[in-house]
Amino acid sequence: MSRDIRVLIADDQEMVRTGFALILGAQPGIEVVGEASDGAECVELARRLRPDVCLVDVRMPRLDGLEVTRALAGPGVADPLRVVIVTTFDQDDYVYGALRGGASGFLLKDAGPALLVEAVRAAARGDALVSPAVTVRLLERLGEAPAAEDTGAAAAPPVSGRELDVVRLVARGLTNQEIADDLYISLSTVKTHLVSVQAKLGLRNRVEIAAWAWETGAVTSRGPVG
Repeated sequence: MSRDIRVLIADDQEMVRTGFALILGAQPGIEVVGEASDGAECVELARRLRPDVCLVDVRMPRLDGLEVTRALAGPGVADPLRVVIVTTFDQDDYVYGALRGGASGFLLKDAGPALLVEAVRAAARGDALVSPAVTVRLLERLGEAPAAEDTGAAAAPPVSGRELDVVRLVARGLTNQEIADDLYISLSTVKTHLVSVQAKLGLRNRVEIAAWAWETGAVTSRGPVG
């Protein structure tokens, strides 16, 4: 029998922490192992407790969610943890930086219990939640930046055509199973393509894959892919 998913909740509002803890604690297979009221406390607790998932608010005292993400999941971290950023969306434009900081996903504070639970479970299994309600709109803004034109990456992406199909669907917020169904391929094939893309592009998770897709122009609108 598999062990419970161990979760650390970090938010400067006690009511939010309590609400999240009640929701997650009531779920089978999920255990809340700690709560932090600011970013510095979150980093300390996370390094000591080594939870499976850290649910981190964007705006917190001492260290904000972006700094916490870099500390726990950044490129220089030898044994990174999985961090899910919680955002109020429009107010937190700097959450883009969390993409490069190693965040596994994003969640709206008012997303509801079901999505909160799914975000935690998705992060724990390495299939990070890239919610269309949150990340697609954020990532789409990245596609508006002119930087991709200078890289040439969009014109000659170092990935195969099928890999690019998978990447585009990741950028639209589809899960691995939804991608498999859409492309009529097996779930294991989707995972193989994602591993290959991460290796070729030097990316660490599906959120970074999605960011790459928007930044390079591999996906540029909400319309159908392919």
